[in-house]
Amino acid sequence: MKSKIFFITGANSGFGFATAQAAVEAGHTVIGTVRSEASRASLQTRLPQVRTVLCDVTAFDRIPEIVAKAEAEFGMVDILFNNAGYGHEGVLEESPLDEMGKQFDVNLFGAVAIAKAFLPRFRERRRGFIINVTSMGGMITMPGIAYYCGSKFALQGISEVMRAEMAPFGVHVTALCPGSFRTDWAGRSMIRTERSIADYDALFDPIRTARQDKSGKQLGDPQKLAAAVMTLVEAENPPPQLLLGSDALKLVTDRIERLRQEIAEWEDLTVSTDG
Repeated sequence: MKSKIFFITGANSGFGFATAQAAVEAGHTVIGTVRSEASRASLQTRLPQVRTVLCDVTAFDRIPEIVAKAEAEFGMVDILFNNAGYGHEGVLEESPLDEMGKQFDVNLFGAVAIAKAFLPRFRERRRGFIINVTSMGGMITMPGIAYYCGSKFALQGISEVMRAEMAPFGVHVTALCPGSFRTDWAGRSMIRTERSIADYDALFDPIRTARQDKSGKQLGDPQKLAAAVMTLVEAENPPPQLLLGSDALKLVTDRIERLRQEIAEWEDLTVSTDG
């Protein structure tokens, strides 16, 4: 495998750290973003080969400068692993709009801002690979994570457009859609809105409890996801989206089948609006 340069956002934990570790072990160069000096120190202690860069993905105006400086110091990036993000959990009616804004700032606007910093560079070089980490929650929904799913659905759609627009220039774009993995997503890093409306107790309280109980015990192994990413980056024709995890496969496949049934059931009304 030819050595490549990875730019990984959110490299200090979860999928970002696992992918950085796998890339380093495969002989690649890794530029990893962190949000604080404490995170930088932690990452350098655990994975000293990573070139660390301070970057808050919500500091949109600073991102082009950060990317330019990183490439000037460490070399031209081949692969963007656009991973930084977090989960918000809360009943939609109970969840303040400012929490939605924060969720979208990181998961959507931050990811798009990072990608846009690389688009002209990859386009001019006629090569590059952007992997936007979405989620099975960008293709299916569950009660209690409306803001999260909304941000990931949006990133999923933008990734498909990005892929079409960059294809003529030899640049690949894949949306990576993981299921449930043993990361901090449902634990330390999740923002949870406090409960306030009793009508939702029967629906949502068991969901919140189950998600907390399963945190750290999910089926998905982050190291195996990272190994899958190493395989993906070597593909000549990578897919528009790649599901990872048997739960993602089942839930998304079930949703596609339900969608087919809904379309067929309402087909007469659908076509009744033509001319």
